[in-house]
Amino acid sequence: MPETDLRPSQQGHADPARERCYDWDDAAAAAAAAADLDGTAFLQAILDGTLPGAPLARTLDFVPVSVRPGAVVFEFTPAEFHYNPIGSVHGGVLAAVCDSACGCAVHSTLPAGTSYTSLDLNIKFLRPVTSAVGRMRCEGTVTHAGSRSALAEARLTDSAGKLFAFATSTCMIFRPGPRRPGSDGAAGRGGRRIPQLG
Repeated sequence: MPETDLRPSQQGHADPARERCYDWDDAAAAAAAAADLDGTAFLQAILDGTLPGAPLARTLDFVPVSVRPGAVVFEFTPAEFHYNPIGSVHGGVLAAVCDSACGCAVHSTLPAGTSYTSLDLNIKFLRPVTSAVGRMRCEGTVTHAGSRSALAEARLTDSAGKLFAFATSTCMIFRPGPRRPGSDGAAGRGGRRIPQLG
């Protein structure tokens, strides 16, 4: 079949500089460790490289750079492979980075054996992001931590501190309790079991 008959996603790449290869680690190792570590220790182990990071972070090429209880920072360098068809970084990429910052900020406050899941993510895109922006910082902080839910926010800024996106998220928290005989649940973040909703 001639290349002209193929959809764009099936056509060969004319520019080798626009090819990308990456690898990732088996997420099961981190998931197994999450049950025995408090959130800050778990995230610090990922930052230190003693536990593997999220495969998604490899896919989108963002990395954790600091963690403390209630706050985490990721860094991210926009590149052409993050672009949408109109020449700027796709909003879904920025949302994924902000969602990770919010979720990990909440995770950093949790004791061992406690799990969580995101209920929502609200994001405002304030400026277009392109590769010309350079290295960016996304800081997630917990704004409220309750017994059953937590609120967090994320700020995506450039090296000068200019704000490009702002997000808020609500996370539901599942604290360990007595297991009922025959109960079962769905796996939440960190690979732990959470009760079925509804």
